Amino acid sequence: MVPGARGGGALARAAGPGLLALLLTVCAPLRLQAEELGDGCGHLVTYQDSGTMTSKNYPGTYPNHTVCEKTITVPKGKRLILRLGDLDIESQTCASDYLLFTSSSDQYGPYCGSMTVPRELLLNTSEVTVRFESGSHISGRGFLLTYASSDHPDLITCLERASHYLKTEYSKFCPAGCRDVAGDISGNMVDGYRDTSLLCKAAIHAGIIADELGGQISVLQRKGISRYEGILANGVLSRDGSLSDKRFLFTSNGCSRSLSLDPDGQIRASSSWQSVNESGDQVHWSPGQARLQDQGPSWASGDSSSNHKPREWLEIDLGEKKKITGIRTTGSTQSNFNFYVKSFVMNFKNNNSKWKTYKGIVNNEEKVFQGNSNFRDPVQNNFIPPIVARYVRVVPQTWHQRIALKVELIGCQITQGNDSLVWRKTSQSTSVSSKKEDETITRPVPSEETSPGINITTVAIPLVLLVVLVFAGMGIFAAFRKKKKKGSPYGSAEAQKTDCWKQIKYPFARHQSAEFTISYDNEKEMTQKLDLITSDMAG
Repeated sequence: MVPGARGGGALARAAGPGLLALLLTVCAPLRLQAEELGDGCGHLVTYQDSGTMTSKNYPGTYPNHTVCEKTITVPKGKRLILRLGDLDIESQTCASDYLLFTSSSDQYGPYCGSMTVPRELLLNTSEVTVRFESGSHISGRGFLLTYASSDHPDLITCLERASHYLKTEYSKFCPAGCRDVAGDISGNMVDGYRDTSLLCKAAIHAGIIADELGGQISVLQRKGISRYEGILANGVLSRDGSLSDKRFLFTSNGCSRSLSLDPDGQIRASSSWQSVNESGDQVHWSPGQARLQDQGPSWASGDSSSNHKPREWLEIDLGEKKKITGIRTTGSTQSNFNFYVKSFVMNFKNNNSKWKTYKGIVNNEEKVFQGNSNFRDPVQNNFIPPIVARYVRVVPQTWHQRIALKVELIGCQITQGNDSLVWRKTSQSTSVSSKKEDETITRPVPSEETSPGINITTVAIPLVLLVVLVFAGMGIFAAFRKKKKKGSPYGSAEAQKTDCWKQIKYPFARHQSAEFTISYDNEKEMTQKLDLITSDMAG
C-alpha cells in the first residue's frame, strides 16, 4: 500500500459533503443560465409577414436542459399560418421535452415523440408564442418551423424539394430565412436545378427572391439533363449534380440579359497595375480588360496593400439609364496570379446626381456582397430591388493579395413594359432610401426618349372630341324640339321626348351584353416581383 493512501481516503470522505455542496453551488447558476429563455433557439429569421425558426443545433441534436421562447407576429388583421417542416423530439410524454404554441385565446400542443402532429396550423390570431423546452435526452433534431400571414396560403417550408410535386407548373410562397437551412441544391439559373434540390434555397440562388424577404416563386418542371453545373450565387453554393429524370426552372421577368460593355470608353478605374512577364515585357492590367467574356488578364488595382481603407473602384458607364438586376464577377482568371475580391459594395448614380450606396432591404444599411473565393470561378449576386442607373461602381472591401476583377452586369433596357415598377412596401425600411411607410410606389422611371409633347397631345385630343360631341348633342336637341312643335306621325311626343332625352343625357351609355365575357385566371398571372425603384434611384 502506498504510504498516506489511507489518510488521503479519510480526508476525501471528510471533505465529500463540503465538496458536493461547493459543486452544486457552482453548477446551479450554470443550470439557470442554460434554461434562460432563448438559449435553446437556433436559426431565426423574421420579416414582417414571414419567417423561419429552428431549435438550437438543427438538424443536429438539440442540447439538454434548454428553453427557447419567441413571439412571432404578422400584420394586424391577418391570420397566422404555421408550417412544421420537421419535428423530432425524443420524449414520448411531453413532460420535459415539447413544442408548444400559445396565443391569447388558444393553445396548440404540446407536441413531442411519435404523436401525430399537424403539418399546418391556421390560427385565428396574428400573434403566437412559440415555446420549445428540453430535459435530459440522447437524440432528437428538435424542430424547423416556417410561418406567414394568411395572404400566403401556399406557404411551404425551407425543406420542400421539387421532387415532392408532380405538376409541371406550380406557384408557392417561400418564407424569409431559407438560405442558411441545411440542405443541398445542384444546378444553376440558366440550365435549371436537379429535382432533388431545395426549392426555396434554389430560388434564392437564382435571384428570384431575397433571403431577407422570402417571396412567391413560379416553377416549371422539365426533363432532366445529364449533368448539373454548380456556381456560387447570392451567398448559396450550388453543387455539381449527376443525371436526373427531372429538373426545374423558375419563371422570371426576363430582365436577366448581359449588358454589353464597351472597353474603349465605358470602363474606368481608380488605378491600374503594370506587371512584368517572364520575357521582361510590361503587362498592363487596365480597366478595359475587366469584361468577363474577354480572354487574358483582368483589371487589377495599382495598390496591393490589404491594411488600408477600401478606396479602389471600378466604374462602368452604360451610356444611358438601365435596369440592373445583378452582377457576375471573377478574379484575375490567371493561375499564376491568385488575385480576387472577397467582398464589395455597389455605388450608382445618374447624370448630374451624387453617388449613392446600394443598401439592404430590411436594415437600410450598406449592403456588402459576397465576392469570389478563388481567381477563376464566377460568382453571381442579384439586386433585389434592382438598380436603375447609368453609372455603377464596384468598390472592393476585402481581397486576396491584390484587387483583381472581371465583371458582367445583368439587366435590361428601360422600356414601356418595365418603366413603371410596383412594389408594396412591407417594412419601415427599404433597400434604397424611401422613408414613407406602407405605400405603393408606382412612379415611372424617367426616360430620355419620352417627349413632353406626347403627353399634351394625349390629353388635348380627347378634350377636343368631347367639345365636338357636346355641340353636336345640343344641335340634335334643338332639332327635336322643332319637330315636337310640328308634331310627329310616328309616335307620341312624350315617348320621343323621353328617348331623345336619354340619348342626349347619356350619349356614351352602353348596355351590357351577356354575349361577351372577359375573364382573368389569377392563378396563371405572373407572380409579383420585388422591383423597387425609389426617387433616389430614378434621380
